[in-house]
Amino acid sequence: MAETIYTVKAHIKGVDQAPRKLSLIASLVRGRSVADASVILDHTPKRAALAVKKAIQSAAANAVNNHGLDAKSLTISTLSVTAGPRIKRFKPASRGRALPFEKKSGHILVEVAGVVKQVKKPAAKKAEVKEGEK
Repeated sequence: MAETIYTVKAHIKGVDQAPRKLSLIASLVRGRSVADASVILDHTPKRAALAVKKAIQSAAANAVNNHGLDAKSLTISTLSVTAGPRIKRFKPASRGRALPFEKKSGHILVEVAGVVKQVKKPAAKKAEVKEGEK
């Protein structure tokens, strides 16, 4: 019997970091297993690594708890970062001027793929007949 592969999604919206910085970290772990990605992101000294790791762990938790997939078989099938809303702000400058800048944010989409965990059925208990009850 061939095992079918299922995909489970997780969206993290409004991460307060530029999508370009998030995308650099996402490219490190794209296509890897969830366990490998977690180890890589633990040892990556960037602030974006925490946001990407949380998104991957959220997708893995959705797959295991909601869909019954095997945690050891999970791999990252899609990991994309898109631009979120930009907030316009102003920084005070000399002689009463104001210099505009934008606070950028991003969205992270993670899809993990895996197989359904095989549940072993308990062995059927034989009916024991007590000697006093016949």
